[in-house]
Amino acid sequence: MSKLRIGLIGVGRHGARYANHLKHDPLGAELVAIARRDAVAAAEQAREYGCRAYHDWRELVAAPDVDAVIAVVPPTLHREIVRAAVTERKPLLLEKPAAPNLAHGREMLSLVKQNNLPVMVAQTLRCNGVVRQFMEALPQIGAIHALRLGQRFEPSRPGWIDDPAIAGGGMVLHTGVHCFDLVRFLSGLEVERVSCEVSQVRVKRTEDNFAAVLRLSDHSTLATVAGSRATGSRSGGVEIAGERGQLIGDHVLNWAAIVTGSQVQQLSVPPPVPTVREVVREFVRAIQAGEPVPIPLEEGLRAVAIVEACYEAAARQQSVSVADLTAKHPGGPTMGRE
Repeated sequence: MSKLRIGLIGVGRHGARYANHLKHDPLGAELVAIARRDAVAAAEQAREYGCRAYHDWRELVAAPDVDAVIAVVPPTLHREIVRAAVTERKPLLLEKPAAPNLAHGREMLSLVKQNNLPVMVAQTLRCNGVVRQFMEALPQIGAIHALRLGQRFEPSRPGWIDDPAIAGGGMVLHTGVHCFDLVRFLSGLEVERVSCEVSQVRVKRTEDNFAAVLRLSDHSTLATVAGSRATGSRSGGVEIAGERGQLIGDHVLNWAAIVTGSQVQQLSVPPPVPTVREVVREFVRAIQAGEPVPIPLEEGLRAVAIVEACYEAAARQQSVSVADLTAKHPGGPTMGRE
């Protein structure tokens, strides 16, 4: 089978991870083009990766030798990239979050469904070894009724991440979206209602500290999700409580255990793998096989719907329902966004 020829939009710090995996790992794909606003940096990277560079990403999407596109850019650009991918019939892998808000997301989803275009969202934590171990161990703890997830890490460098017009939001959107996706993935349930508080520790225009309470669609399971981007440390704790025991672990520190009674049994977790690489591998495999992508756009947008509900709940200081993807949004207030 011939390699899938990939065009990569966005080759900054995170986009370079995608480029390096495409260049050096056997993924069944070949990096043929990159696009970056910084033309000088793009030219240097193109020489490094052995591909060509574009200043205008639209030219990359339209290039006849690009079979599929990966976009690692701020989510406010995703809608335009989806429009171009639909026009050129190019399968697309989007870095999370899938969209900056549901208004963009609904338009994107409508285009994708009308044109039957494969679009996948890089919810990379689904490929994490601890998360996969939890999925295997879930039957051991019985019916679950509570989850607790958190992510804490160092402050981001100043720049677009604290500019609402570019970033679309702060910690809730860019990191909380991982946890919200995992709540759905691990529980098999939708999120029905949320309460949320946000605050600013190091940032000025968005938020870098939040805590949310989620009620799931069985009307009894509750989840708490918290995150901060203002500590000199890094962690990603996960706890799942079931009728027969608990699963506890940390997807950053790479450990997992099952608790029954007061006994703790460590679970076997493989060495960490680059989750970006695994997401790209799954995307390439699905496109080459003509199969549905494993994390379609709709899945990514369900996490965005939870994000949007969190912003609304924080602004209104009360719990709110999570919007349906197909419903029209009334356009209520948001917190930390313009």
